[in-house]
Amino acid sequence: MNGKHETGQSKNSREDRLRAALRANLAKRKAQARARTDQRADAQTDMEHSQAEPDDQITGKPEGDE
Repeated sequence: MNGKHETGQSKNSREDRLRAALRANLAKRKAQARARTDQRADAQTDMEHSQAEPDDQITGKPEGDE
């Protein structure tokens, strides 16, 4: 035997490890995509809030009056 032939059991074991690695990679990529989506949504919400509240509404005075 020169080590190039795989037995049925070792081939199945390799395939199982590859399947598990692919599943883990997919789960990781989905989690990353969800995190990016959440960050974009948070940034959009923050931007909308900052644009909706000009300084004169927050302080009760128009800008420039001191």
